[in-house]
Amino acid sequence: MQDGSKDKVVYIFWTCRDQEEAKKIIYALVEQKWIACASIFPEITSIYRWEGKVEEGREVKIILKTVARHFDAVQGYIKAHGSYQVPEIIQLNVEQGNPDYLSWVKNETALVQD
Repeated sequence: MQDGSKDKVVYIFWTCRDQEEAKKIIYALVEQKWIACASIFPEITSIYRWEGKVEEGREVKIILKTVARHFDAVQGYIKAHGSYQVPEIIQLNVEQGNPDYLSWVKNETALVQD
């Protein structure tokens, strides 16, 4: 990753079991300054293949707002503290946005000793 791209704002899409698990992990990620904020979409229905069978279940979808440099830390924390064996954790680059909002995300995720 090029130096400037690690400070680029990204969204991380994540799916987990329920709101309780999501909130517990999100609060920790905000406290660590690995994300600026998160949006939780409650009660989505997912249909998927798992261990050779088609399954259907209720989950929550989360969008985490952060910068690219924090992706590995966020992913590692979710994998260590979430209940899913193979969690969906996907980074999407934000190509454009409200400059004030993008600056806020960068400021909220800036570590004192980076």
